[in-house]
Amino acid sequence: MRFQISVLPGDGIGPEVTTEAIRVLETVGQKFGHTFELTEDLVGGISIDKHGTALRPETAEMCRRSHALLFGAVGGPKWDDPESNVRPEDGLLAIRKAMGLWANLRPVKVYKFLENAGPLKPEIVRGVDIMVLRELTGGLYFAKPKKRWNTSRGRRGVDTLKYEEREIERILRAGFELARGRKKKLTSVDKANVLETSRLWRQIAIELSPEYPDIAIDHMLVDNCAMQLVQNPRKFDVIVSENTFGDILSDEAAVLAGSMGMLPSASLSGVPDASGRRRARGMYEPVHGSAPDIAGQGKANPLAAILSTGLMLRYSLGLIQEADCIERAVDQVLKNGIYTPDLTEPGKPSIDTSKMGKTVAEAVLGN
Repeated sequence: MRFQISVLPGDGIGPEVTTEAIRVLETVGQKFGHTFELTEDLVGGISIDKHGTALRPETAEMCRRSHALLFGAVGGPKWDDPESNVRPEDGLLAIRKAMGLWANLRPVKVYKFLENAGPLKPEIVRGVDIMVLRELTGGLYFAKPKKRWNTSRGRRGVDTLKYEEREIERILRAGFELARGRKKKLTSVDKANVLETSRLWRQIAIELSPEYPDIAIDHMLVDNCAMQLVQNPRKFDVIVSENTFGDILSDEAAVLAGSMGMLPSASLSGVPDASGRRRARGMYEPVHGSAPDIAGQGKANPLAAILSTGLMLRYSLGLIQEADCIERAVDQVLKNGIYTPDLTEPGKPSIDTSKMGKTVAEAVLGN
């Protein structure tokens, strides 16, 4: 099969980890007989430097026409001027708009071999396998009025929390569908004791539930969910929430995995199913960001980018067997005790970014 893939490596360690993700993707193509036609362009700070904008319209159109987008990271101190009219992150928001991406998936899996890598006790994180699903286009980040102004009593600011029924329903349906392909448990997170938007959210979740009788759903206030994520994370399977809550909870959940370098993500324009028959165009990126302090040093962990490629195969290309192959390869490499510096105890040996990519690619061919 032949697929069109856009590639935007971006800034910092983005190009380094994306290179290794592409290496693994091409190895998958070699093993399973697929052709991945890759088209690369600039985004973020590097695009600002060359073109004066974080994302050119023709780049956005390229991404929109592709089956999927593999994204690196954007940003860095060079472009952090708060007075600037153009920021690297503008490119990311423009891509989401151009591709119609409204569902952000962040899987958080604790590998048995990394139970001691994070700050929490191994007995708390052991066996954790969570999918955090965040609504990506509504709520505080986008609704208007949104402004800041001066008054006779001082400065003021306002952000508006607004949701429409269709926005809530589609993200909840995505949560139910994801749960069907996992442990059939969905936790809907809100703040229904205070917020009207959350009361609407909970009401719609309750109304949809009879359509998914095979899924056990529970409703949890966001503050309780934040506590339970560090006290008893194994109780969760799929967590679905609105934009702001999802942003915070998914970052909190990152601590469970022991390193940001282990966390992939997918931003989708539709609701895929567990079988791979229904696909969704999407953007796939590691959660860790541009990490400019280690850029160019070979210290970056490419596993999040590689695992993001696995999500791309699963949700946008419908290649379930191939996605499973990547995940098994990563599992095998870690089982063999092969780690990048972020996963290694002080004084223990580690390998660099490129070597990790090569090792995973070899494991793909071997399993």
